Amino acid sequence: MATQTQKRKTGDAKSEGRGVQSIEMGARLLVALVEEMEPMMLKDLAQVAGFAPAQAHAYLVSYRKTGLVEQDAETGRYRLGRFALDLGMTSMRTTDPMALAAEAVDQLSERTALHVALVVWGSFGPTVVSVKENGGQLNMNTRPGTVYSMTGTASGRVFSAFLPDSIVRDAMAREKRERSDSGRVGAARFMSRKEIEQIREEGFATVEDPPVPGISAYAAPVFDHAGQMVMAITIIGQDHYLESHAETEFVPALIEVSRDLSSQLGYTHGA
Repeated sequence: MATQTQKRKTGDAKSEGRGVQSIEMGARLLVALVEEMEPMMLKDLAQVAGFAPAQAHAYLVSYRKTGLVEQDAETGRYRLGRFALDLGMTSMRTTDPMALAAEAVDQLSERTALHVALVVWGSFGPTVVSVKENGGQLNMNTRPGTVYSMTGTASGRVFSAFLPDSIVRDAMAREKRERSDSGRVGAARFMSRKEIEQIREEGFATVEDPPVPGISAYAAPVFDHAGQMVMAITIIGQDHYLESHAETEFVPALIEVSRDLSSQLGYTHGA
């Protein structure tokens, strides 16, 4: 089944003019190999891609010649080839994660009419690198350079759930030793194992009693090709507006954008 990203790209391609239909059709075989994530027999690969086996075989012969696909001599199964790996590596080397993230933040802010912050892991913990403002002025203390509490903010809690335990423990211990006037946003509080598991299961975090009264926030993780969390996207808004649409509109949009960005950075969901 095609992903949402692929569907959007297909729609974009139609608006750009006439393409080469045979190339577009053959790409379905490559998509199937990517999404199944394992070598496949011809009949299975053809079925997933929606081809007759003979038709699929004709494409695979050409793909083998170009190195996009390889066939195991013993099992007969097909897998992506060396040229496909070269394409992926080149794409990763030439991709600017922060540029992609900035575009995603802009789109999410425009879509939701909310403030959206991009948060990375810095020397002192979850650190804001950019904020896209939208809608009315909010009484909030979020700007580039702002450092969030690990347990007292939505952004911090999502890092607490998805970073390695050793990093999280050290960061929490350091935060507890800080002076009250350190400038970190949010106060440290107890975070149970159950809460962490819930964030991992749901794919986002929020916090009760947020640092700024009347302002709510939700954060979702972004992963790279190695499955490591590299940043968080956080939506911020007045609670009467954000909370009334959170479950039906804003949180689904946040998760969709964060997962789409993760995919652009090479992360395979469910791997």
